[in-house]
Amino acid sequence: MAGTQQLARVPAGDLAACRQSASASPDCDPHWDPLAYDMLDLDWAPELLVRVGEVAGLDELHLDALRLTSAGGTALDLGFLDTHPHAIAPFGPAPAALSASQVARVSELLGQIDMPALLAALPTDDREAGSLIGRGADQITDGPREYLLKHFNALRDFYLDAAKRHLLVVLWWD
Repeated sequence: MAGTQQLARVPAGDLAACRQSASASPDCDPHWDPLAYDMLDLDWAPELLVRVGEVAGLDELHLDALRLTSAGGTALDLGFLDTHPHAIAPFGPAPAALSASQVARVSELLGQIDMPALLAALPTDDREAGSLIGRGADQITDGPREYLLKHFNALRDFYLDAAKRHLLVVLWWD
């Protein structure tokens, strides 16, 4: 079962080089090795962030942007990153990606989301808020608000940087 959401910012050329390496290698090794600086571990926050948006009444346009941050798009073929023995997500769904233009749009929409206001719309009691969010949010040690705000801010900043640098974002569950 998939555990944590992983994201990597990558130049289109690097992804093309990985595709070429996989096709030239006898064991399909893409030599996938994004820089640590360009990676983000979102833990299991993505579903919870979407759920907060749903509960707090976030509009569909912004909810869809949140969903794209963990589901990716379908336009880029990443099968070369999902080939044994070098699959980057051997226990989760196939890797997905967002193109540079999708990253720019998602970044813009994430920048418009007022996460503190969404979190403020939840019940004040952390256990009650966590129960309303569901998906284990009531088990977060210090309550869901701090956890989700921290992860949303990291996600927003990650996409903002990717958009400024015209990078793709590759997503997978590890």
